[in-house]
Parts: sequence; C-alpha cells; structure tokens
Amino acid sequence: MADVKITVKPDGPYRVEAPEGSLDLVDANGNKFDLTGKTAFSLCRCGGWVNKPFCDGTHSRIGFQGAELAVKKAEGGS
Repeated sequence: MADVKITVKPDGPYRVEAPEGSLDLVDANGNKFDLTGKTAFSLCRCGGWVNKPFCDGTHSRIGFQGAELAVKKAEGGS
C-alpha cells in the first residue's frame, strides 16, 4: 500500500502527498484529474477558489479560518 499523507494546513488547504501514480483524484462524474509528475498538491477548503479543486491561495485573501486540530474522542463516548 502506498504511503499517502494528507495534512490540514492552518487556515489553508488540504496538502496531499503521495508517490506519483499511487492515487487518483476524480471529479463528480468520475473523470480523473491529470496528476502526472505530481507527488504533492493542495486541495481548496475555503470555497473561494478559482482553479477547482486545487488551492490557488484565495484563502489568504478572504481571511478563511479553519478548524485544524483533530478532536480527541471523549472517554466512554462513541
């Protein structure tokens, strides 16, 4: 299994890192985005992007604030 790492960047995009050719990114119709030569790319999460679904830096211009920290499961909870 390939090592894929997705990092939630502070007030920014999801950063995806994986060996070239080890994952597919598809649109709602199942069409693959061309990731040839890419071992890392950033996916927008602010909603103000221009180059869908990739981050274009809009988050910094619109003051996007995200919740970056993983929430620990409460003891005894499910």
